Parts: sequence; C-alpha cells; structure tokens
Amino acid sequence: MGFRAREIMRGYHEFAEGMGPPGRHPFTFRASWGPDRLRDWLDPRKPTFLWQELTGEVDADGLCEAAPCRGTLHLRYVPDRTIRYVFEFDDDHGRALRYEGTKENLRPWNLLVTHTTCFGTVTEVATGRLVSRGVTFFRLRDLPGLLAVRAA
Repeated sequence: MGFRAREIMRGYHEFAEGMGPPGRHPFTFRASWGPDRLRDWLDPRKPTFLWQELTGEVDADGLCEAAPCRGTLHLRYVPDRTIRYVFEFDDDHGRALRYEGTKENLRPWNLLVTHTTCFGTVTEVATGRLVSRGVTFFRLRDLPGLLAVRAA
C-alpha cells in the first residue's frame, strides 16, 4: 500500500540574458507523487528509498502554460538535507526543457522555511543552456490539499 500527494509550488523565474524578457515572471508547478509500496519507499536498502516519480504540469510565464511534466522527487534528508525535483516539459514552441530544483538545509527547527522554498533552474534538454533561474514556494494555505493524501 502506498499514497499519492499533490503539491503546488508557486513563485517566479527570471530569464538568462538573451533567453526572454527581463524581470520576474510567474512560475508554478503542480506535481503528483507518492509510492505504490510505502514499505519499499521507506527501506534504506532499496533503490527507491525516499525516491519517487512525479507527474504534473508547469505554468512558466514566457515559456508555457499547463505544460505536462514528468520526472522525479528525491527526499535526501540523509546525506545532504535536501529535497530534489527534476522534471522535463516542453515550452509552447515544442522545445524540451528540464527543471532542477532543490529545497535546501532541511533541519527540524526550520521546516516552515526549508520545506516551503525551492531554488531552481530551467535548462534546454538538447544543449544544457540555461533558460532561467527562479524560486518557488509551498504556501501553507495549500497544506490541506497536500495532506489530503490518497491511498495508492
């Protein structure tokens, strides 16, 4: 038995020079994730330990709207106290992009900051060229939706 959670992260991104208009632009991703087998997900001897595939959609002003995404979520409390999101999506012109974001410095006494703030980059899949950098936030008002975990 496992679970499914739906996480919403909202914030902004800023284009790298020459990649889009200057300034901050809205960036949101909605991700569904959760293990099918909770026992394996929590077993440090398994390759799926705190690692999970995710699916969702991305809204990135200047790039895409409701673009499907697919990737992974890795809760790396040990060894480096991070949560890492990596997923790919296409912009409105069909260009394949990769988002890599990290929630950093996870500590029990700062969970309301570290678990809610994700620093990320968007790069072109084909070239690795930086498209934008940004910050997204998990808003506490979205907590009931995340906690409305469904059995898988």
